[in-house]
Amino acid sequence: MKTMTCKQLGGPCDTAFSADKADDIIHAQDSHLKEMVKGGDTAHEPALKEMQGRWKRPISGLGWYRNTKKAFAALPED
Repeated sequence: MKTMTCKQLGGPCDTAFSADKADDIIHAQDSHLKEMVKGGDTAHEPALKEMQGRWKRPISGLGWYRNTKKAFAALPED
């Protein structure tokens, strides 16, 4: 199990996400961003828009995805 924060994934806060796979961390942050914006947190709006843009443009978003997977792989186990 490894942990990354919202900030490490491009968001504005220190909320931590833990998972065994980078994909699970990415999905947890995606859900977090949606929940925070839905709750009225405007600080998370830019990160949510950026995340949604990556899903809409998978080829250009692939660079971010690969970098995130590398960063996750380099983390120590919790």
